[in-house]
Amino acid sequence: MGERVATQEEAAALASAVRLRIIRMTHHRALTNKELAHQLGKDPATVLHHVRKLVATGFLQAQPPRVGNRGAREIPYLSTGLSWRLTWGEEHPSVGEALLEAFLGEVADVGVDRVEQTRLVARADQQELMGRFQALLDELADRPADPDAEHVAIYLAVYPAD
Repeated sequence: MGERVATQEEAAALASAVRLRIIRMTHHRALTNKELAHQLGKDPATVLHHVRKLVATGFLQAQPPRVGNRGAREIPYLSTGLSWRLTWGEEHPSVGEALLEAFLGEVADVGVDRVEQTRLVARADQQELMGRFQALLDELADRPADPDAEHVAIYLAVYPAD
């Protein structure tokens, strides 16, 4: 999946479902801490803690400040895409747990009826299969941004069926 192994600090930042959701939410559109807190149903102070950790580790980048509804200065944040370029390995199992938790939270938000699902048990070499999936996912990740295209999230899990 990644171009390099995550540092200890990067892996720790990714080991939070809330932070993973923030990264996804800011992938195509910069959002302020207040907007993130509202969408996540969390306290703004708690979300700010997560935002600061993501900025410090390079997963989010502050955008130019803007003026909010009441004239307050707001800083929007945009994902850098770094999380897609990292692998964390077996030494950071909490990242995998956070990925699953983030997925489940996002499905709960959109509603399971809006999730297209399928299951299959197949005879396949897992490394080859993951390589083929990864090539497709990399192709999708590298596409130029199209503001008119539908945004979809993909969660892929491959595991032993024995």
